[in-house]
Amino acid sequence: MAESRFITAADGLKLHAVEYGLARPPRLPVVCLPGLSRTAGDFTALATALAVDRRVLALDLRGRGRSGYDPDPSHYVIEVEAVDVVAVLTALAAMPAIIVGTSRGGLVAMTLAEKRPDVLAGVVLNDIGPVVDMTGLMRIKGYVGKLPPPRNFQEAAEMLRGASGGQFPNLTDADWLTAAHRAFREDNGRLVTTYDPALTRTLRDVEPDEPYPTMWPQFDAMARVPVMVVHGARSDILTTGTVAQMQTHRPDLEVLVVGDQGHAPLLADAATIGAIAAFAAKCDALHEKSRPGS
Repeated sequence: MAESRFITAADGLKLHAVEYGLARPPRLPVVCLPGLSRTAGDFTALATALAVDRRVLALDLRGRGRSGYDPDPSHYVIEVEAVDVVAVLTALAAMPAIIVGTSRGGLVAMTLAEKRPDVLAGVVLNDIGPVVDMTGLMRIKGYVGKLPPPRNFQEAAEMLRGASGGQFPNLTDADWLTAAHRAFREDNGRLVTTYDPALTRTLRDVEPDEPYPTMWPQFDAMARVPVMVVHGARSDILTTGTVAQMQTHRPDLEVLVVGDQGHAPLLADAATIGAIAAFAAKCDALHEKSRPGS
């Protein structure tokens, strides 16, 4: 069962989350944070599976999905999005939580580790780390907010395949059509993106000779909680070298490599879902053990 929740951010903007597993069993909640231009819909398969025995929240960050579009695009920054996540989790009494962060959602999770460590009981970084490879970032900059309006969902599917097909060579026509229905919506007889085009502002200053700032202090701030990395074998955002550096910082880091997928793994296959479920159970056990009187 999935149900929409609407929460008001500190600045009055409406935020949207999808809640699964409403019974709130005595396990840590899982909170899913999507990528830059993505929505809560990316986590449907994972959330549905995990909600069998725990509560799951999938969020639309501001300017995405059913959350409000910010009239001031300068607010589309990770620090504001981290504050929004805290507002949602506070309103829905979902702290501490296991964060599953895809791409930008993982950067938000690392920011929370530094600013609000009490929010976290574990983190799954989906194809993201403290170093963002410029190859993938420039690829993303090339299409976010820049695709021409498609005439129909089939055309939208082909546009998405053109932008990211090299990352996902095994996706079928039906898979790309599903992706199109997540990336676009109908509005007055035309298709528009499910994100605010003003999000392009976040990539405005990204250039090949201007590396994206690293986030090693934020990554290291997760030292007190379990961390797992899901790495797309074909990723052009998270390199094997960065994963190796992460393991140097965190020898206990769990790494799951997803073959034939790039940025970012879809988190929809049984093996990946099973690995995340096992990681969540580990977080449950450690959290229970750390409680006073345990």
